[in-house]
Parts: sequence; structure tokens; C-alpha cells
Amino acid sequence: MSFIERIIERAKEDKKTIVLPESMDKRVMEAASKVLANDIANIIIIGTPEEIEASSNGFDISKATIINPYTSELTENLILQLVELRKNKGLTYEDAKKLMLEDYMYYACMLVKAGYADGCVSGACHSTSNTLRPALQIIKTKPTAELVSAFFLMVVPNCEYGSNGTFIFADAGLEQNPDSNKLAAIAASSAESFNLLVEDEARVAFLSHSTMGSAKHDDVDKVVAAVSIAKEKYPQYKMDGELQLDAAIIPEVAISKAPNSDVAGHANVLVFPDLDAGNIGYKLVQRLAKAEAYGPICQGIAAPINDLSRGCSSDDIVGVVAITAVQAQF
Repeated sequence: MSFIERIIERAKEDKKTIVLPESMDKRVMEAASKVLANDIANIIIIGTPEEIEASSNGFDISKATIINPYTSELTENLILQLVELRKNKGLTYEDAKKLMLEDYMYYACMLVKAGYADGCVSGACHSTSNTLRPALQIIKTKPTAELVSAFFLMVVPNCEYGSNGTFIFADAGLEQNPDSNKLAAIAASSAESFNLLVEDEARVAFLSHSTMGSAKHDDVDKVVAAVSIAKEKYPQYKMDGELQLDAAIIPEVAISKAPNSDVAGHANVLVFPDLDAGNIGYKLVQRLAKAEAYGPICQGIAAPINDLSRGCSSDDIVGVVAITAVQAQF
């Protein structure tokens, strides 16, 4: 059974309700029809009848709950709740109403906050900031999390490395240039996410252009400090570094470059030093190795709110919906 088949199986065992606010995107409508046909999750779609009709032509979304923000009986109460949540920031009723009617991601987050839905998936035709800003303002950070970060779940075909070709790449979607403390927190959150979603023990490599002191640079020092912080704060996880990519995942290279490491050569969670490296890395593997790439999957938010790459397919969206549903089970 493949990774995503197992995720879908788990989603079906305890069905959750996921909101899709991008009713203007045909890929989202196609994905919704597939999710509903396979009984993976309950789906709420936000949009006007005109938006729904224009994007859903040819796709069966009859089992979805459609919410028109302009006419729904939920809207007024959700606006009032948003005003209450953001009153300390000076949000007025009129401003809240404008947000809810013009930016469906705010409406989606309020549905999650009010308990009408368990999670949300967006980003097919909106930027990461458009997806995450409402989530951070409304859902907020999980009390146990130090920060919100994002990862891609990569499934590489015919690959003996990682966990049968499955990896987490972090942070590949949100934190631009994390310092050592943030890198350590990203590593811990990613290890937890890997254990949850892949159902295998996380082995975390902090990546660098240096392996165990082979190069000297401030960028290397940042990673070395992150490893030290992570090992002290999160001893429950296997973590090591700094490691070059080949030393992290290839046993033969690890033997010569990092012989005393219990992670080197066997890493399945790859922590990149910054967003440039992480984002470039995931796209290289996705396009050149023809890997499945699910994400950006967010971690650290109080409810599962997940982003999509704007280059996603409908099957990618189905996968992220299933992952979001599994996250919502815990």
C-alpha cells in the first residue's frame, strides 16, 4: 500500500469535515468530486451559485455542503465572532463583513474556529500569505508549538532511501531564514508530523553544505547551533547534523563522512537551512525524480489549515485533503 493510499484509508476510518474556500478553481471542484466519491471526508465549499456553476461543470459535488456567504444563516453570527476575536486589533463590524464576503479564507477559518469544520485546504489559486494570514489571525498557534512552519511530504518512486522513498522536507513553504532556535523547533515539529503521518520513526538530518565540520562559515555555525539546541530540548527524537544531503540519506557515504551518527545514511526528515534551499530542493525532487509532493503542510496551528502549491493537480489536492483529515483526528 502506498503512502497516500494508507493516508486515505486512515481518513476514511474517522471522517472529518474539510473546507475548500477556492470555489473559483476547477481543480478544487474536481478534487472535491473525487474526495466525495471515495468517501474520504465531508466537504464544505464556499461560494456563490455563479462561482460554483462556473467551476464545477462536469464534476459531481452534489454531496458537498455549499455555503453562499451572502445568503447563509451562519454569516451574521460568524461576522460577530470575528469582530470579537479581533476587537483588540480594532476590527469593526463593517471591516469584518467585508473580509468574510470578499476573502473566503476568512470565512473558512471562522467555520473551523466555530466548530462547523475540522480543517481547511486552500492555496490552489492564492498565495501562501493569503492562506496563512487568516489562519494565524483566527485559529492561532497551537499552545504547545513554538512557531508555525510548513513542510512537503515527498514520496519518491523506486527509492530505497528515507522511509521507502518517503521524506519530509522542512521548512519548504513558510519560514524564510530561520535562526538556530527556529530550526530546532522546525525539526521537532517535523519529526512529530512524520511519526503521525508516515507511521514510522523519524530520523532528522539538519542539512548544510558541510558535514560534521568539513566547512567553516556562519551558515554552518547556525546549523551546528540548531543541532545542539534540538538535541537538548527534544531528546525523544533521533536528530543529527550538520550533514550534507548525500551523507544524510546514503549509507555508503555516511560511513565515510559521519561514521558515528545514528541518523546519517538513514534520514527521512530533512531540515533545510532556509526557505530557498527547502523550496528549490522539493521542486527539484518533484520534477526530476517525478516524486509526489504533498503540501505545503502546516504544523503548529491550533487546527489543521493547509496550503497548496499553485502548480498543484486535482490529485495533489485530494492528497492534501486526506492528510488534513488525518491531522484533524489528533
